[in-house]
Formats: sequence, structure tokens, C-alpha cells
Amino acid sequence: MKKILFLSCLAFLACTGDSCSSSQQQQLLPNAKHVVMIGIDGWAAHDLGKAYDIPNIRSLMANGSYTLHKRSVLPSASAINWASMFMGAPTEMHGYTKWNSQVPEIPSTVINNHGIYPTIYSIIREQQPDSETGCTFDWIGVKYVIDTLAISHAEFIPDSYEDINKNCTIAENYIKEKKPFFYTAYFGTLDETAHEHGWYTPAYFDRLAEIDKCVGRLIQALKDAGIYDDTILIMSSDHGGIDKGHGGMTLEELETPFIVCGKGIKQGFEFPDAMMQYDVPATIAYILGIQPPQAWVGRPVMSIFE
Repeated sequence: MKKILFLSCLAFLACTGDSCSSSQQQQLLPNAKHVVMIGIDGWAAHDLGKAYDIPNIRSLMANGSYTLHKRSVLPSASAINWASMFMGAPTEMHGYTKWNSQVPEIPSTVINNHGIYPTIYSIIREQQPDSETGCTFDWIGVKYVIDTLAISHAEFIPDSYEDINKNCTIAENYIKEKKPFFYTAYFGTLDETAHEHGWYTPAYFDRLAEIDKCVGRLIQALKDAGIYDDTILIMSSDHGGIDKGHGGMTLEELETPFIVCGKGIKQGFEFPDAMMQYDVPATIAYILGIQPPQAWVGRPVMSIFE
């Protein structure tokens, strides 16, 4: 009798272990073959309803999931928040504390073999070493928070604030030529416009309308590349603003949009979950079937998936 009971227990444990293993493997299966993130510096959620002539962005919201309440980490400035958006951790952990930080002012809690806090790019390189990854950017500050040593193609595009066509064309060509596993197209022009003319001004919304046209071009580039149906497109931002500045603790400065659209994503869904800047890379990792490192505190937003 004891022997039978013992064997039954072993069988139960083996079955439970298999279920656990199967569940973990299922969680790591990719939801899409490609993720493209369009990063818009200075894009605030506040007053987004007043923005005009942004049909491509509104289409992504209608056909995907979104929140207008993703929060920046403090201080609400650029390098700090792009660091969190790539590194899955808050200011206190990655150590970037100024708008233009090139190295951490506070020593990072951990560093990878490139001497930088683990980024979405570095963990992709570790787990999918042959994958194509890219980042194009028109603000040099992005270079210091992405781990360029882990990226297939990292390109700084100077002098494209006033005319974003150059930046957009390079992004289009990269998508069509390389069909990247993960790619970030960063645009700093909206932030520059806001610093000159003010947030939520006609000039600010005019610039957002220009960016929207570029969004449409990148969507078409995905279709031309033949990967649109296997791509999840993300739009995200680092911070908002107030008057002609940012860095403070008002909701106008802290709340930013997050839009995600594509294969397996709920449509027309304004998700209620609390979301922080460092949840962005965790969500990207989940979509791509990449295991996040222990150093990350961000969590994927699970309610967006069908």
C-alpha cells in the first residue's frame, strides 16, 4: 500500500512538473516575429484629444490597445526615461539622473559584459544572437542608453529636427532592407518644437501631424517588406511637458501615450492597467519570447493580448 502511494505521488509530481514546464515554455513563445517601436521625444498624453490631422496614430489606437496614462520615471526628462524604456528599471537602479546623461551619475546596480545596465538590445543579443536589431535616432543622447555594442545597426541622423523626411526615409529603407527582429525609430523633433513654442500649442500639434505622416510611411514600409502581418508596432514617449519645459512632477510632464497594435493585440482597447516607463521593454521582451533579466523590475502589460 505504501509503495503504491509512493508511486502515485511520484507520478503526480512528474505530471505537475511537466505542466509547469509547458506553461513556462508557452510564456516564452513569441507573439510576433518582429517588433517596431516608434519613439517620440516629448510626446505628452495631456491634450492629445486636441491634436488634429493624426489619422495614422488614431488608426493604431482604434485597431490596437493603448493608454494615455503611462508614467515617466523621475526626473521627467529625456536620457533618464529612455534609459528606463530600454533598461526595464527606474532611475535609482540604472543610475541615469540628468536629461543628457551619457553615463550613470549613480553606479548602476548591475552591468553586463559591455559595461552597461542590461538593455532590451543586449538581452536579445544574448538569447537570439543572430537576430537583426536596429536603432536610428536624431538625438545623440539615445546612443548612450541602448548598448550600441549589442545592436546590429545603430545610426545617429544629425540635422533632421526641422525636416524629419531624412530620418523617416532612413527608417523606411532599414525596415524594407533588413526586416528587423526589433527596431526603434526615434524622433526628437516634437520635443525641440515644444521647447521653442511650448507644449500643446498650434506649432506643437502641427509637428505631431508631420510625425503622423511618417508613421503612415513606416506602416507602408512594413507592408512593402512583407512583414506587416507578423509585426507588432509600438508607439511610446519619454515625457510630456508644461509651458516650454519639463523635468517636474506635474501630470502634464509625467503622463505619456503607449500604443501597441498588431498580431494578437486587442483592438480599440484602452487598457486600465497601471503602466510605468520600465514596463515597455518587459512588454517587448514578452512579445518576442525573450526572457527578461533579474535586474529588470518592469512587467509586461498582459491585458493587451487577445
